[in-house]
Amino acid sequence: MAQGKGGATQASLAIGLMILALLLLNGELAKSEKFTVGDHHGWGFNVKNWPKDKTFHAGDILEFKYQKGYHNVVKVDSNGYADCKSDNAISTLESGNDNITLARGTHYFICGIACHCWFGNMKINVTAL
Repeated sequence: MAQGKGGATQASLAIGLMILALLLLNGELAKSEKFTVGDHHGWGFNVKNWPKDKTFHAGDILEFKYQKGYHNVVKVDSNGYADCKSDNAISTLESGNDNITLARGTHYFICGIACHCWFGNMKINVTAL
C-alpha cells in the first residue's frame, strides 16, 4: 500500500510540474513589464515610431502619461488607426496617467483631440505576443 501512495504522489507532482512548465512556456506566469509610452517625453506628438524595436507580451502594461485635458488615449480598430478617427472607439481614457494591460494581439491607440493623431503623428500600434 505504501508503494501505491508514493506512486500517486509522484504522479501528482509530475503532473503539477508539467502544468507549471506549460504555463511558463505560454507566458502566463512571466512577470509583466511596464512601458511608458513615449519614454520620458510621455504620450505626445511624434510617438508613432516609439514601439519600434520593442517587444511586447500579453500582460505587459502600457503607461500613457500626458497633460489631462490636452490629450487623451483612444483605443480604436485598425480602420480608426489608419484614418485617425475615434467615431467607433473601443475605449477612451482621459486621466492623464492611464495604464492599459495588453492582451495577446495587435492594439491601436490614437489621441482623439482635434488633429493630434493626423498632423502630430500621435498614434501607436503594438502587437503583444
